[in-house]
Amino acid sequence: MRVTKYLLSTLKETPSEAEAISHKLMLRSGMIRQLASGLYTWLPTGLRVLRKVEKIVREEMNHIGAIEILMPIMQPSVLWKETGRYNEFGSELLKISDRHNRSFVLGPTHEEIITDIVRNNIKSYKQLPLNLYQIQTKFRDEIRPRFGVIRAREFTMKDAYSFHLNKKSLNKTYETIHQTYCRIFNRIGLRFLSVEADTGSIGGDKSHEFHALTDIGEDLISFSSNSNYTSNIEKASAFSPILRMPNATKKMELVNIENINTIEELAKQHKLSIESFVKIIFVKASNHVDSSIIGLLIKATHELNKTKVEKLTEIAFPLQMATEKEIYQLIGAHPTSSGPVNLKLPFIVDRSVASMSNFHAGANIDGKYYFYINWHRDVKLPKVRDLRNVVENDPSPCGQGKVIIKRGIEVGHIFQLGHKYSKSMNAYLLGSDSKKHIIEMGCYGIGCSRVVSAIIEQNNDKYGIIWPAAIAPFQVAIIPINMRVFTRVKIEAEKLYIALTSINIDVLFDDRLDRIGIMLSDIELIGIPHIILISDDGIKEGKFEYKNRKLGKKIIISMDTIIEHIKTQIFTDKKTKLILLRL
Repeated sequence: MRVTKYLLSTLKETPSEAEAISHKLMLRSGMIRQLASGLYTWLPTGLRVLRKVEKIVREEMNHIGAIEILMPIMQPSVLWKETGRYNEFGSELLKISDRHNRSFVLGPTHEEIITDIVRNNIKSYKQLPLNLYQIQTKFRDEIRPRFGVIRAREFTMKDAYSFHLNKKSLNKTYETIHQTYCRIFNRIGLRFLSVEADTGSIGGDKSHEFHALTDIGEDLISFSSNSNYTSNIEKASAFSPILRMPNATKKMELVNIENINTIEELAKQHKLSIESFVKIIFVKASNHVDSSIIGLLIKATHELNKTKVEKLTEIAFPLQMATEKEIYQLIGAHPTSSGPVNLKLPFIVDRSVASMSNFHAGANIDGKYYFYINWHRDVKLPKVRDLRNVVENDPSPCGQGKVIIKRGIEVGHIFQLGHKYSKSMNAYLLGSDSKKHIIEMGCYGIGCSRVVSAIIEQNNDKYGIIWPAAIAPFQVAIIPINMRVFTRVKIEAEKLYIALTSINIDVLFDDRLDRIGIMLSDIELIGIPHIILISDDGIKEGKFEYKNRKLGKKIIISMDTIIEHIKTQIFTDKKTKLILLRL
């Protein structure tokens, strides 16, 4: 490809709206352009990378016998109502109507559609197991799109769905997909981890996420310092302390806290540890509770775990916070002054709080706090549950070592769905025993467009992107120096370009009549792995200059051996890929 015939579209300055490194570099290198919030056009350079990611995904899915199909992004709402997700999925589900006032959704995922296909087209248990996949556009109406294509409203995803007569078959495919995903991410060049995860709105009873570790990751991943345990923080159980009820050392006392705005200020003023303070978070209760609101008591230094809380029968789903007005009407005080003593509402206590003594909390009187509260003596201990996120240095849930927290970008997610969709949509088959069997299902996603950003987050320097060879937009760049002045530079550059393209090497020939600094800056920004610079002085000596983008090293190569050198470099890239496949 000649640059003069190509839409390069690089930018010198970083757009002000970009926060993440990958977003900045994707804009500057001319990979994407924003159309509207969370909506991006993929320009030629970006699309070339995206298609190479898709190609690797497609090859590996085909290798395990998965069959590619393509489903519409626009889906009839009636199918989502069959599973109950039409109202449960939340505001990310974009609901629309056509000219006949028929209700549709823009698909954020395709479980309902694929289940409808299978129940109408699979007639015999002998046709199972079956694994169908697509690479398709998805749409989720994100409340806050950010970081470019990492959290966009429209994105490209590979989603696969498997169908089985029994759990044993589902387990086998699940493990096969897990191994396949590891091969895919290795081939792409991504540094990743597989972690236990919550099934979320997709459902099912088992799932794993694949994360690229980066500083801007929106997910928190917990590790054990002494074992191989890893889990999304949503899923990680906070270690259950042994409930100990030490004797109260001080009498509970009522303290005036007027003109103090934060727990930190209160702790500092009274020379108390902030670890000894607790707080109540008020949420909407389910119909299993004789109250419209229920309190959740956690340490002041801890954060509520939404995923854990939503699984409690006492809590309304999805989780909804009570308003300050609602709380005041029920307890007669503002939420900042709330506590367990004399609380007129039902509440649940986190495990870590249940083992505390001599702790401090609001008195349910504005401007008042109780110090040195103790369970049983001052307030009855109610139901105890795991309500919080794990934190650094917590005992590891596996029982070995302590918790370490890092950030990750979720690039893949696999689920064992079981009967969640097949049962509600009446997808069953007659087995060899002539009895009806509800089909077991699994689903498996890879965020192809998100993978591109994750790779950039992990592979960049001050000059721009450093692509792994497998997904670089071009394999080789040719940069002629002062081509407008030296005819033989142009001649040799043209000859090399034709020679390399004739052996199916993907080349970007910078045939612009610009200064060397501009051309080299653009090529390094784009991240092409192998760069050849052609100068008049070099030609006089029968030499070309070669630069490896990743290593940053320049070497002088004979004009007669440059093609063999490039072939060797590309062969090395492919050999590295094959080694990764065997891991």
